[in-house]
Amino acid sequence: MSSYKKIAKAAQKSHKERGQLANRRHLGLLEKKKDYKLRAKDYHSKQDELKRLRQKAFNKNPDEFYFKMINSKMEDGVHRKIKKEKVQTDTQIRMMDTQDIRYVNLKRGIEAKKIERLKSSLHMLDETRPKNKHTFFVDTAEEASNFDPAKHLNTHPALIGRTYNRPTMETLKKQRLGQHYDEEFVKEIELERRKKYKELSARIEREKELFVIAQKMQAKRDMHEKRQKVKVTDETEDKPAVYRWFTERKK
Repeated sequence: MSSYKKIAKAAQKSHKERGQLANRRHLGLLEKKKDYKLRAKDYHSKQDELKRLRQKAFNKNPDEFYFKMINSKMEDGVHRKIKKEKVQTDTQIRMMDTQDIRYVNLKRGIEAKKIERLKSSLHMLDETRPKNKHTFFVDTAEEASNFDPAKHLNTHPALIGRTYNRPTMETLKKQRLGQHYDEEFVKEIELERRKKYKELSARIEREKELFVIAQKMQAKRDMHEKRQKVKVTDETEDKPAVYRWFTERKK
């Protein structure tokens, strides 16, 4: 029976819908019933939505409050969300979403050890201390004009500007380094020293960043405590939000 229906359906005449008349082609395609049904369905859905919104506005409580009332504003007839100041950097967001606070503290400890190792190797002094000056006293003005600090300190003239690791000429001769202390050698040493200081500054910044991340993660963990609290300061890129916790009497 099903095969007979297929044969009968294949043999039946195909009906074609009438197209738009030649003198009405400027009006576009001729609308068919399926097009009308889609248009009518869209129209009635919009009318129903408008009716629902009118009813909602009619029954609205005048004392009703939403946070979007203060977190958004109207621009060109459209509600736009007010952009708040960014309080977390991209690095902090990635680290806080993917890592645990114990891992952050571990990495911070590793960075702190590397910083101490670099400081000890570079003979770095505390930046808060004033920069000392080496003053030499002579008896006459002629001695002051002819004064040679390299000869007075018994060191190579290329090492006068250094305040650390300034060996004497006898030490240089014993180590057979005196003939190698030319301008090119000193420049290489200074370049290597600058690289070390650049690495040190980068590690100090990373250690500070990890410290801020650890503080924010700890503050986020403390927020889960079921204790009454009040915010003292808002969160910024350099520090977490500060809360004041109310004391509770333990039974």
